[in-house]
Amino acid sequence: MRPLARKSILPLTLVVLGAAAMVGYATEEAETHSGGGDRSSFGKSGEAGHDPGDQDPAATAPAGVGDAYTPRRNEQNARVGAIFEKDDSGEHFCTASVVQSPGRNMLITAAHCAFDSDAGAPVDDLVFAPDYRDGDEPAGLWKVKKVVVDDRWAKSNDEDLDVAFLVLAKKDGEQIQDVLGGNTLGIDRGFTNEVKITGYPTSSDTPISCQNRTTKHSSTQLRIRCKDFEGGTSGSPWLADYDPKSHTGTVIGVLGGHEGGGSEDDVSYAAYFDDDIAKLYRQAQEED
Repeated sequence: MRPLARKSILPLTLVVLGAAAMVGYATEEAETHSGGGDRSSFGKSGEAGHDPGDQDPAATAPAGVGDAYTPRRNEQNARVGAIFEKDDSGEHFCTASVVQSPGRNMLITAAHCAFDSDAGAPVDDLVFAPDYRDGDEPAGLWKVKKVVVDDRWAKSNDEDLDVAFLVLAKKDGEQIQDVLGGNTLGIDRGFTNEVKITGYPTSSDTPISCQNRTTKHSSTQLRIRCKDFEGGTSGSPWLADYDPKSHTGTVIGVLGGHEGGGSEDDVSYAAYFDDDIAKLYRQAQEED
């Protein structure tokens, strides 16, 4: 596994419109506590060489605010997936999710998941496994054909710009948004929002989720308390305002930014989505 980026991200914000086509998953969620693992590369990106751990038994009561649980498969969670290099034979090390775009083929994640700072170039062999669970890939593997990061991230790893958009190649003639739908991108949504975070710890082959309210860490960074978000969860979407009728939510951040997402498993960060992120999103659309 090549080392990943070494610091920083910049602000995000913008709302993308569009209807979403869905896979017919169940709509409720079963909740369980989930364990941890680590990856030493950078922030909360995962560390290769650790076998996934087993999930705890299903909880008999809903998880509390800030507690981690295993989300049940449904159309909302199916848009979040694990990132691998080359194929799924190695360890997944980051998380990404589908966002709406005119080309209908775009993901959002942390820049440090997709840009190799030591090489000074994007990682060129990433694949995305949406709704990955215990080796099962209901929508298959999708190849990343283009990584879009802010030039300032590429040059200095500015933690306020730790955001990347990934343009996917078609799979069997289809775009990923036509298969799974996509969430909108939220720009300048403020520092206090109720969000759901879903990510893939490297120590597990099943995702974890958590709900809590974001707070302001700085003028350019969001902060949240959610247990067990360790290595592998970098890039996890912070989803607000999910509407079960339209099957759409709004991504207001991705786990990353300050300290690469945080040095503690129970506290995480995200760069604030401002005009810089909106500009990056528009730039990524040109690569569709």
